[in-house]
Amino acid sequence: MLTACDVIILGAGAAGMFCAIEAGRRGRQVVLIDHAKAPGEKIRISGGGRCNFTNLDIRPECFLSQNPRFARSALSRYTQHDFIARVDAAGISWHEKTLGQLFCDGSAREIIAMLRADMEAAGVDLRLATSVNDIRHGDGFTVETSDGTFSAPCLVVATGGKSIPKMGATGLGYQIAERFGLGIIETRPALVPLTFTSEQLEQIRPLSGLSLPARVSCGKVGFEEGLLFTHRGLSGPSILQISSYWREGYAISVDLAPDVDLGTALSEMKQARGRQAAHRVLAAYLPEKLARHIALHAGARGNLADLTKARLAELVAHVHSWELRPVGTEGYRTAEVTLGGVDTRALDARSMEARNLPGLHFIGEVVDVTGWLGGYNFQWAWSSGWVAGQAV
Repeated sequence: MLTACDVIILGAGAAGMFCAIEAGRRGRQVVLIDHAKAPGEKIRISGGGRCNFTNLDIRPECFLSQNPRFARSALSRYTQHDFIARVDAAGISWHEKTLGQLFCDGSAREIIAMLRADMEAAGVDLRLATSVNDIRHGDGFTVETSDGTFSAPCLVVATGGKSIPKMGATGLGYQIAERFGLGIIETRPALVPLTFTSEQLEQIRPLSGLSLPARVSCGKVGFEEGLLFTHRGLSGPSILQISSYWREGYAISVDLAPDVDLGTALSEMKQARGRQAAHRVLAAYLPEKLARHIALHAGARGNLADLTKARLAELVAHVHSWELRPVGTEGYRTAEVTLGGVDTRALDARSMEARNLPGLHFIGEVVDVTGWLGGYNFQWAWSSGWVAGQAV
């Protein structure tokens, strides 16, 4: 049986649902299709179950893309303040955690419930547990699914990226793009923990479970946030952030005490309390286990007064510019998002429509726009979904 409608949207994540709401509010007949049993699964698990739904400091500079200017149009037309107003109107209480990151006071399910209610009010036909078997283009688009065949003049692809495959992530959106002649920027896991050689892991394994504030840099880019030692390598917000910029063969530099001038502090301590062991002095600025580890690997045995200037400088370097060379990441299994995707040169930034095929739109994570950790990717979903919803 063929069901005709105005808009078919593939993917009931943040971007897909938001686009469906906007199109439905404009009087469009919308069919929203997803293979999952429930919509918004990434929303549900995000932010530790409280959904970091946006950030107060949304800027194009906080997004990675082969065309960094592409996201500017959507982000300026539908801003973080617009989405916050929606959350407020729905009676969902929220708080700023750190660095402009906004979370629900309660559960992420409140955001999903808000979106589901808005879809129902907008008359969206939500088809869950529905797989896509084939897509054709002729006089509009025809999508064959396990729940029937649908046709519409507009098709919106909001299928997300490859991250977290256990939740059903696939490369369907990229396949659709290539089928209709759009290019794909190479994809890779992003916002993901970094892994190291077995030899490196042997050195840091005793620190597993330890966390502290740190500044992690790769080239000219750096982030000062939490760092976590794990049995596989390094994680925590600072590592997840830098993972989007790191590439195989690159080194990262870790400053374990970014707010301390350790060189000056140790020189003064050497004069005042030189009979103290070096690791005990370091423990004033670092967790004790880490202080012992750093002192040992810097060769700073014995009292502070016994250290030469060269050894003292080496100790400071181990703290402020600890260089590590990761060998990889934990992959899509734990990556929060996918870097790369549908080439933005093939899309109109004002509508997310394919330049070579009117009626075909790509939104959200499937596009080559990837935000920093901290609500940026959700805002891209809301903004790109909104602009497409005004165009279909």
